[in-house]
Amino acid sequence: MTTALPLANLLEHTRRIALDAGAAIMQVYASDITVTEKADHSPLTQADLAAHRIIAEGLAALDPLLPLLSEEGAQLPFATRAGWTRYWLVDPLDGTKEFIKRNGEFTVNIALIDHGVPVLGVVYAPALGVTYLAARGVGAFSERDGARQAIHTRATPAQPCLVVSKSHRDAALDAFLAHAPAHATASCGSSLKFCLVAEGSADFYPRTGPTSEWDTGAGQCVAEVAGATVLTLPDWAPLRYNGKDSLLNPGFVVIGDAAYGWRDKLAAAA
Repeated sequence: MTTALPLANLLEHTRRIALDAGAAIMQVYASDITVTEKADHSPLTQADLAAHRIIAEGLAALDPLLPLLSEEGAQLPFATRAGWTRYWLVDPLDGTKEFIKRNGEFTVNIALIDHGVPVLGVVYAPALGVTYLAARGVGAFSERDGARQAIHTRATPAQPCLVVSKSHRDAALDAFLAHAPAHATASCGSSLKFCLVAEGSADFYPRTGPTSEWDTGAGQCVAEVAGATVLTLPDWAPLRYNGKDSLLNPGFVVIGDAAYGWRDKLAAAA
């Protein structure tokens, strides 16, 4: 079995791997959670490591030669990564803070990156029982209780809904929101914010604080295939992957309805 499979088939295999990783996460979630600290002072649990092992083994079975870049794996220098044209980008447990708080808003993120572009993405929220999955040329979907439906962004209503991070609100975001048109605000953890825009539950997701590439690849794929646009700040260029030494993303926005003209409206209010 190789990643030469059509993306539709590969998406189903990846979904199954994400579900297996989610099951391991939920075993830890139901017990006492042991939290340690990584070098950057971010939290790490046994669930992060268990999910990483399952995903790494599952993806290697699909194609042992395809590189894997995972938050919990070996961090390779850009000199090595620069030659990659196609690779897996994984966050085994996105939203570790939400996991520790036990609010359910954490996800398994698996993306396939091709020439800097996410072409396949699976976002699985095991505590919420929802999976978001997408592949370019195939479609974007949500899945609950075994029922799958296609999802798409919506036309922006008179009062748009902005979704923001539950654990990473900062002064830069507050300043950004002060220039936004009149809006409602919802808070959510992990890559679920991309998915709320993708399914038409929210209209705009601004992120001014730091994220890493594995935080965003899968969610970006789901959002873009569903009709959204993901652009960097402050230059409003497409968000792309593996193009520099640092794995940190710039600030970015996820726009559900490009016709609403978010950039012009924000500039006018500034």
